[in-house]
Amino acid sequence: MTDMPKLKLPTVLVVDDEKRSLEALRRTLEEDFEVFTAASAEAAKGVMEREWIQLVVCDQRMPGMTGVEFLKLVRNQWPDTLRIILSAYTEAEDIIAGVNEAGIYQYLMKPWQPEQLLLTLQAAANVYRLQQENQRLSVELRASEPVLARRVELKVERVKRAFGLDGLIRTPKSPLNAVCDLVDKIAPYDLSVLIGGESGTGKEMLARAIHYQSRRAEKAFVVENCGALPDQLLEAELFGYKRGAFTGAYEDRTGRFQQADGGTVFLDEIGETSPAFQVKLLRVLQEGEFRPLGGARPVSVDVRVVAATNRDLEADILAGRFREDLYYRLATVTLRLPPLRERPMDISLLAARLLDAAQKALGKKADGFTNEALACIAAYRWPGNVRELQNEILRMLALADSPLLGADLLAPRILRTPAVDRQEDDLLPLLGIGGGLKERMDALEARVVKETMIRLRWNKSKAAAELGLSRVGLRNKLVRYGLERG
Repeated sequence: MTDMPKLKLPTVLVVDDEKRSLEALRRTLEEDFEVFTAASAEAAKGVMEREWIQLVVCDQRMPGMTGVEFLKLVRNQWPDTLRIILSAYTEAEDIIAGVNEAGIYQYLMKPWQPEQLLLTLQAAANVYRLQQENQRLSVELRASEPVLARRVELKVERVKRAFGLDGLIRTPKSPLNAVCDLVDKIAPYDLSVLIGGESGTGKEMLARAIHYQSRRAEKAFVVENCGALPDQLLEAELFGYKRGAFTGAYEDRTGRFQQADGGTVFLDEIGETSPAFQVKLLRVLQEGEFRPLGGARPVSVDVRVVAATNRDLEADILAGRFREDLYYRLATVTLRLPPLRERPMDISLLAARLLDAAQKALGKKADGFTNEALACIAAYRWPGNVRELQNEILRMLALADSPLLGADLLAPRILRTPAVDRQEDDLLPLLGIGGGLKERMDALEARVVKETMIRLRWNKSKAAAELGLSRVGLRNKLVRYGLERG
């Protein structure tokens, strides 16, 4: 291999001796990655020698050579490649042994979930890109230190602007403004913060904003998802361990708290931790020190802790699932992120920003949304919040055949949703606050006709057949309700 080629998509090599599993992995990843496959370790080695591979996903149980053995080989010959392993083994100690023996980036248990696998590989691709960029910057820094020092300083300023409060998209009347005003007041002080809110509302983004508004902004912001790991693995990730602490601990490893020394640790899904682990975490917060697994001496750190949860921790305290003393350690300041259904005034602006990001991600251009599409987007309640809206816009852009994204590209669940967030006057006929039975039925009929027309891309023949009307009858209703597309 010579120079690294420029690739449109990150490359991933999937290794599995089961043909059906290999094909399922390929189908899951092929939209976001350039996928190479191999049915054995020997074939995978040949692919590694021919192609520039950034990520390797390998099954553990394979004939001839196990996944860990193959990934050890990859680590020795292609150390920059990030390694991910799939296995049905469940013992935490065995997991840690394999992960450390082969320097594996991530471990996923079978049966794997497509969404989890895709998110894991997307995160790994970002890590790989950042590692390569860091190596390049290190070379440049040695060559021209004064110039690059200034570049780094400017980059920090750009990061602050991107991840600070200005990066949280909102309008002047948004309920999110009250949250941001509170963050602006408390961010400069080393107070622990607990962020509540539904899944997908942007709790990690708010935590980053707190970090980059604080005096710790030039230090590390480290993230750990506490709900994704069993206790022993979570303890190893957060506090680190010493060589020989357990089977497979072949080298010392620095934990998240030590990595974030001087900066901020973000503990996501804190409500998913067990009471036993909560005791250990409480001691760290009280004493400002911890003992790595297998370590003889405690390690002192200076970190700010920001935690997040989508659970009702006060109810969990009453039920005995969460320690009250830990709650008050974490919740010096509590923030609640409003769900998207409470921010209807933000949706159009947010959709436009997410469309810009989607164009960069997919490499596909668009001029915006039709008014019809924006009306449907604004009417939906978005139970998955910003994350659901982001996924829907990515899907619309991928399916679009014209520069403007129309309502016909929206998922059926969004088209068919009751317009509960519309102005009160629009709801009066349906809620019975005003108007007779005929007016209320007309309003319902108009909604059904409009949804059908949008879903069938204004094909009047198909819509009339579905609604049980003649073309003349359908046309009369479109005129009556003012629903002609023009």
